Amino acid sequence: MSMHFADIARDAATDGGICPDEILAMRHAGWADGKMTRAEAQAIFAAEHATENPTAQWSDFFVEAIQQHVLEGSEPRGYASEEEARWLVSQVKADGRVCSMTELELLTRIIEKAKNVPEVLKDYVLEVIEAEVLTGTGPTRDGGGLSDTHVTAAECKLLRRVVFGQASDRPAAVSRREAEMLFRIKDASGQAANAPEFKRLFVQAVGNYLMGFANGAGQISRERQMELDAFIADNKASVGRFMGEMAIAAPNAFGMVFGKRDKSDDREGQVAADAAVTRPEQEWLDTQIELGGKVDAYDQALLEFIAEETGRA
Repeated sequence: MSMHFADIARDAATDGGICPDEILAMRHAGWADGKMTRAEAQAIFAAEHATENPTAQWSDFFVEAIQQHVLEGSEPRGYASEEEARWLVSQVKADGRVCSMTELELLTRIIEKAKNVPEVLKDYVLEVIEAEVLTGTGPTRDGGGLSDTHVTAAECKLLRRVVFGQASDRPAAVSRREAEMLFRIKDASGQAANAPEFKRLFVQAVGNYLMGFANGAGQISRERQMELDAFIADNKASVGRFMGEMAIAAPNAFGMVFGKRDKSDDREGQVAADAAVTRPEQEWLDTQIELGGKVDAYDQALLEFIAEETGRA
């Protein structure tokens, strides 16, 4: 970290407010070498924790800078390592608060944009988003506000971005723990004053978990991506070795390439199988409804959606 950047960040943290000229100076100094270093990222977090009323310009810079450090600071790009994920969680927790609105936007953006992140970060983001929806107050970064009495339209937008984010439990699909989080929020929110968007999100998301198709190959780990990158970069690999590696990594690949189709690789069949609500899934749904004490309007809307989709209406 350059002394110039350190001085700007320290002055900004001392002032308790960051002016546009300081943001511009940090932007130029921080990206002078094309990357955001750990020392610079920590200085930016220190300034964020000292800022009482962050401006939109500061929030945009903060989110962009920390996202770049976490997801683009090491290879492969677009992933966060275990160490980077733990560092990010520790920085967000450092000021003793659950999360500022700017930091909430940062966590949401990373889940939304990353190719994948470690479980420790997924766990923390889900924990934070549930807590903020149930207890948080104040304006969100992308319009609207948080409320501790009901679920607002802005909170629905945050939930949707996290649940369907690229680095969520199931990219473009919903996991069991995400569905259970939505049930807890629904049961705790009182329902009556919730934004209409929440019922729609609840039905769509839980319905997706129960009946949606999820591609198991839609998300790979950082470690596996590093292996693939290393293999591609190895220009000494022989054709024989390549074919051998291909056979191990993707046993069905040869059938697909040379015209022999494996019946188990029937996408339509997989989609149809996932669309059926199995007995374990029905038991899980019954348990979630029982935890709420009664079949409420949200549960009824979900049941009607399932009945219509499965042809049982």
